Amino acid sequence: MPDGIFIALGSNLGARAAHIRAALTELAELGDIEVLRCSSLHETEAVGGPSGQPRYLNAVAELRTELSPRELLSRLLAIEARHGRQRQLPNGPRTLDLDLLLYTDQCIAEPDLTVPHPRMWEREFVMRPLREICPPDRLAVLRRLVKPDRQKPT
Repeated sequence: MPDGIFIALGSNLGARAAHIRAALTELAELGDIEVLRCSSLHETEAVGGPSGQPRYLNAVAELRTELSPRELLSRLLAIEARHGRQRQLPNGPRTLDLDLLLYTDQCIAEPDLTVPHPRMWEREFVMRPLREICPPDRLAVLRRLVKPDRQKPT
């Protein structure tokens, strides 16, 4: 099964750490996804969206799976929904946010799915936990392969 699949996890509503831990547990319990490692939790200010949002807890996890990127994204969205994620405001507060950051060395630009995540390189709340668990040489190669300014936003 391929590894080198990274997701971002974030929460700024409710029991933030519990939402993130539960999401990791749910991924592992699916049977066709293995959680290899997870960064520590990082508390950050909300970026974008309405002002006055609560602070976020953020983490990044590396997965191993044979699911396609689209199938994995579907699983991530289902877990978000089970945790009460509502998409009423762009960049609004959320109980759980799961983003597919990297899927091995694949570059994907499809409707509703862009990998690597188009804004990950500019978001310290993603890059700091990612650097904890992704080898620097691998991250450097991926950054060179993908020109973030040429990807279309999701």
